[in-house]
Amino acid sequence: MAEFIKIYEDKPSEAAIKKVVEVLRNGGLVIYPTDTVYGIGCDITNSRALERLAKLKDIKLEKANFSFVCSSLSNLSDYVRQIDTSTFKILKRALPGPYTFILPGNNDLPKEFRKKKTVGIRVPDNNIARQIVEVLGNPIVSSSIHDEDEVIEYSTDPELIFEKWQNKVDLVIDGGYGENVPSTIIDLTGYEPIVVREGKGDVDIF
Repeated sequence: MAEFIKIYEDKPSEAAIKKVVEVLRNGGLVIYPTDTVYGIGCDITNSRALERLAKLKDIKLEKANFSFVCSSLSNLSDYVRQIDTSTFKILKRALPGPYTFILPGNNDLPKEFRKKKTVGIRVPDNNIARQIVEVLGNPIVSSSIHDEDEVIEYSTDPELIFEKWQNKVDLVIDGGYGENVPSTIIDLTGYEPIVVREGKGDVDIF
């Protein structure tokens, strides 16, 4: 059964963050808060965990469109091909924030994603998520927790999330109520930004 721990966003406990990072490093799956819906994620460098996440989402790993959750834009060049100044300015303006940006992937992607031409990058405006990634030292590969039905509380209330997922993941963070509006997805691989999905992030800033 999963662990259930409370972490406060305004002042995340160092010990609690370290515990989450330990679970991730050991190949665990973690449900954590973001600035939109709760996410389920694992360490990008752990092949076994990536397979588990894909299996849980009932999708083949090489076909999965998982996001890479980063703590800032500083590690972008590890996974993304060189981008031009105007693209970087858009990222700087919008992040941290409720956006997922589709960018051209480079040749240094983990082997599981090597065939992908693009990657989705997230820098959520949430202290808990960003600190976990910072202490981990590399991105979390992440997907949002979707409901099969219309009972939204199951994806916003941490206690109900725990109830539903406790036997499928290794740790659930109670970071307060989540939202039920996903991130806005913007494709930046072409000449102009293209809105793929309108979510919480304001599209007018583009």
